[in-house]
Amino acid sequence: MKITDLKMIHIRPRWMFLKIETDEGIFGWGEPVVEGRARTVETAVNEFRPMLIGADPLKIEHLWQGMYRRTFYRGGPILCSAISGIEMALWDIKGKYYNMPVYEMLGGAYRDKVRMYGHLKPTGHPGDFPIPDMLKITDKRLADGFTVMKYSIIPPIRPIDNMEMVDKVVERFAAVRERVGKKVDIAIDFHGRVSPAMSIRLLKALEPYYPLFVEEPVLPENVDEMVRVSRSTTIPIAAGERLFTKFGFRELIEKQAVSVVQPDLCHCGGIFEARKIAAMAETYYMQIAPHNPLGPISLAACMQLDACVPNLLAQEHPGMPDHADLGVGILKTPFKIEDGYIRIPEGPGLGIEVDESKLDALRFDGTWDTPHLEFEDGSIADW
Repeated sequence: MKITDLKMIHIRPRWMFLKIETDEGIFGWGEPVVEGRARTVETAVNEFRPMLIGADPLKIEHLWQGMYRRTFYRGGPILCSAISGIEMALWDIKGKYYNMPVYEMLGGAYRDKVRMYGHLKPTGHPGDFPIPDMLKITDKRLADGFTVMKYSIIPPIRPIDNMEMVDKVVERFAAVRERVGKKVDIAIDFHGRVSPAMSIRLLKALEPYYPLFVEEPVLPENVDEMVRVSRSTTIPIAAGERLFTKFGFRELIEKQAVSVVQPDLCHCGGIFEARKIAAMAETYYMQIAPHNPLGPISLAACMQLDACVPNLLAQEHPGMPDHADLGVGILKTPFKIEDGYIRIPEGPGLGIEVDESKLDALRFDGTWDTPHLEFEDGSIADW
């Protein structure tokens, strides 16, 4: 079997799907994208064409090593996201070829279903989000049976901010905690928007409300500062969405900077690379919670990983109102959340069938950018 073509399509709101075709009629799907840089990743995928066309799609590790190591300047979000989407599609092909789910080729299913968590704030919402509106979403999540929920801290936050900001952060978390009670877990994402000094203050203020974890309390660029913040609190710390390959995760794990590791399968190098990262985390008794604010192909890849790793905490999905992230309007059989869980797919490959007849209506030019935030003085703030 040989690879014959790679086709990409940009799908609203900010996704990109990749279809890899073969001379035996078997094809696979992947989701190679960097939010805000989708067209750049598209170029990177196309640059791998000479290496991939005519290659055996079943030799996944060989192709992965070739894409990664035959590039002198390795790593980074663009290259690794291109590789990730290609790798997903190759696993989809291999599973279809052998008529088995990807997780069966990675050791078999460890669990029957995956605990999901949804967002309490619209994905990409840049500014203030009223607490009553958040509580309406909270009520919907409770009605759907979720036992884990997450939302992001409201930006912008100054490197050394005032007491009012701290009070607002606590007020919001306390309101959600009061609504859900003690049996439901709540995580909060600082999104790398907060300095180490302010993170330590905020973590102390949030401790009485028992967050499941705090995600990216500081940017991942300085692992020693992540360690310092982590040691300052009893709240579990999570990070990893902006790290790439096992090499990028090594220091975070070896220094025990976090309790929860969050590889993004669309960025970290793909399904098998995430499986390696999960094994590294397991040796330090760390949990994994794969990062996934993207589309249904990304979710399908996550489900294959989640099925077979012993140290899974929960699986993120955006929780879009139209359920497009679950595949409604995209997959022939969308994912279904029942009592806060998704059952492990049993179909071959990624376990999904994309309804290609519906994709043209969702096509766009790939233009999307992250919100641009500024402080009162006009200086740039992190989103």
